[in-house]
Amino acid sequence: MADNGTGDRNRDAIGRGSGAADARRGPAAWNRRGMLKAAGASALGAGMAVTGAGEAVAKPGGGNGNGQGKGAGVVRGELEFPQYGRFTIVQFNDTQDSHRTDRRTIELQEAVLDDVQPDFVVINGDVIDGGPSSVHEVKQAINNVVLPMEERGIPWALTFGNHDEDSTGETGFDEQDMIRFIGQYRHNLNARGADVTGTSNQVITIASGQGKKDAFAVWLLDSGRYAPDEIAGQGFEGYPDWDWLRFDQVEWYAQTSRELEKRRGAAVPGLVFQHIALHEHRAMWFASIDSRSDADHERAKKKHSIVGERNEDECPGPFNSGMFNAMLHRGDIRGLYVGHDHINSYTGSYYGIELGYSPATGFAPYGLEGADRNRLRGARVFTLDEREEGIYTGTELKFARDYGIDMSGAAQPGEPADFPKYVK
Repeated sequence: MADNGTGDRNRDAIGRGSGAADARRGPAAWNRRGMLKAAGASALGAGMAVTGAGEAVAKPGGGNGNGQGKGAGVVRGELEFPQYGRFTIVQFNDTQDSHRTDRRTIELQEAVLDDVQPDFVVINGDVIDGGPSSVHEVKQAINNVVLPMEERGIPWALTFGNHDEDSTGETGFDEQDMIRFIGQYRHNLNARGADVTGTSNQVITIASGQGKKDAFAVWLLDSGRYAPDEIAGQGFEGYPDWDWLRFDQVEWYAQTSRELEKRRGAAVPGLVFQHIALHEHRAMWFASIDSRSDADHERAKKKHSIVGERNEDECPGPFNSGMFNAMLHRGDIRGLYVGHDHINSYTGSYYGIELGYSPATGFAPYGLEGADRNRLRGARVFTLDEREEGIYTGTELKFARDYGIDMSGAAQPGEPADFPKYVK
């Protein structure tokens, strides 16, 4: 599908209509990522001066740090490898719905959680859409999709995508408000995050089961919403105009990665979750920048060990953020996984780092064409094993179709779930 800046609007019109209206130019479209607002010199000044567990979202025993200084943006002491060494992570993507979440989205989440019994869950952006018309409805929309983990006592966190603030212009409830809200949930591990562009950029470490040293790291990055209308008087016509990781975010990752290595005495392997793809996702599928033929892809499949489906063009921002180069330089990241492009599900090894997609978990946003609309609804499971070299041992997809969930195309909105007694 289109990747020239109009694709996202076209794609959501297929699956959701007005409920997922694209608010790119609305009041909230650029409210937290002002043009180059936090990049460059401000990043050098801010450095790593951020909260650990977060002032408004701190939990007993959670996080590390007092809001400033070394170790900022790091949540430590919440996750630990079991003694037998195996740890699983589930990635849900694009649950993207209103306060009346399609009942099959919740059914899929519950089926995967009961099947896999993961140790940690990430909802990787576009948690909700623009459907809510009040703060209460925003909270209901979030509650619907986090409750499956909360009820099972599974630690969880989320990243933000391009649609999570689509209702902010009407409700006044933005991503910082959402972080404060979800901080009430007993099993949520989101922090206020690093003092860099975006919301709740953080790393959650997993302690060794054989001691308390950091054994693995889960990086959660905010890849933003949309590009500004223009920079230096130049617009983005002809370019993909979603957002991109900013320099200060990439710099924070590199600095924090060094701090983790210094603390442990060795690099801490990790996985990165963000909503919007890197430019390197596009390059990997064809093993090329300029040539994008079927023959190029056949060559790429062998070169980069690509498996899975690509049913639409990748939709990154207009600029290459440099995140891949930073990860390659640091040598600690095993893979970076995204969502955003709902009908892509592929993964591959790009010069030693896995780059991959997880398909949409939600049944509300656009899917494939016709009768296949919901065929790729699913989740991705990551397996870590402290007994294995490198710890990260692989990933697999779980699809709704394999759990006997209704695959018909018509929407099936459910009633909002009740809030836990401890959430307001």
